[in-house]
Amino acid sequence: MDQLRVLSIGAGAIGTYIGGSLALQGHEVVFVERPEIAAELKSRGLHLTLADGDHHLPEPQVLPSMEAALSLGDFDIALFALKSYDTPAFIESLSTLNSPLPSILCLSNGVANELALEAALGSEKVITGTVTTAVGRRAAGDIICERLRGVGVAAGHPLSERLVAALDGAGLNAQLFPKADDMKWSKMLTNLISNATSAILDLPPAKIFADPRLYRIEIEQLRETLGVMRAQNIGVVDLPGTPVRLLAFAVRYLPLVISRPLLQKAAGGGRGAKMPSFHIDLHSGRGKSEVDYLNGAVVRAGEEVGVATPVNRLLTETLLQLTRGEIPLEAFAHQPERLLALLKN
Repeated sequence: MDQLRVLSIGAGAIGTYIGGSLALQGHEVVFVERPEIAAELKSRGLHLTLADGDHHLPEPQVLPSMEAALSLGDFDIALFALKSYDTPAFIESLSTLNSPLPSILCLSNGVANELALEAALGSEKVITGTVTTAVGRRAAGDIICERLRGVGVAAGHPLSERLVAALDGAGLNAQLFPKADDMKWSKMLTNLISNATSAILDLPPAKIFADPRLYRIEIEQLRETLGVMRAQNIGVVDLPGTPVRLLAFAVRYLPLVISRPLLQKAAGGGRGAKMPSFHIDLHSGRGKSEVDYLNGAVVRAGEEVGVATPVNRLLTETLLQLTRGEIPLEAFAHQPERLLALLKN
């Protein structure tokens, strides 16, 4: 197999999963992490629990800075899977680098990270990607593949097909997509399910779907998103291991009593046993949320194309207020009636 030199920007869940899987197949992978985490990972190595069993990389290449990593020479590709709210700070940090970055495979959720990276690096340096596999993080450099689904890579870049071959060879079930926007918006559609409502109400997805009133909120935010996609001529496509077209059909056309079990399965299967990411961020105390880059992105795109998105707007604004501490967490916790009252008004 054609070997790659890979720079993983971070050793979070996705960076460890993708970078570690490539390293297990003989690709040269260098991870960049904060100095204290870099020292820890170099000491104990990386641990990956994959579909075929447990794997240990005892001596990973982990460096404490981008400059140190880039001093090792040219890389074929960099893996980028930071949270969307960390993308601006990463781009700002690039001004201190003396060496150019390689092309970046952007695996972050949301639909704006690639645009921001392209503005900073040039469109020829950014490849759109997505991960549908559910990956759990037990500690830094210690991950578990909870449900193997796959990885999507947008076509059109000189490295796209080479990347798909390498990722597929590493057991990651990679697939090439002709249209980047179709792939990213279809993934975002799945990310929205029981994410904001779960965070706001401090309820697991099962509780959201058990209440017909809350389930209607899920349907309405997805219908708004599909309307925004249609107005932008963005199609719904199936992603690796993820039948998004069936999901969209259910949201648009099926009675709620029939569509509910389909969406409930999609919500649970997509993230394993974890609470949704918005809930994790809200209760971490870091004061940041990706809701503005997901539901908020739907609102902004809707404004541009003239599609109303009141449910996405309310979910975004409410969760951001909770995140910033403008509303106490207990204001909505386990109180669906309060959120329903806001929606009614």
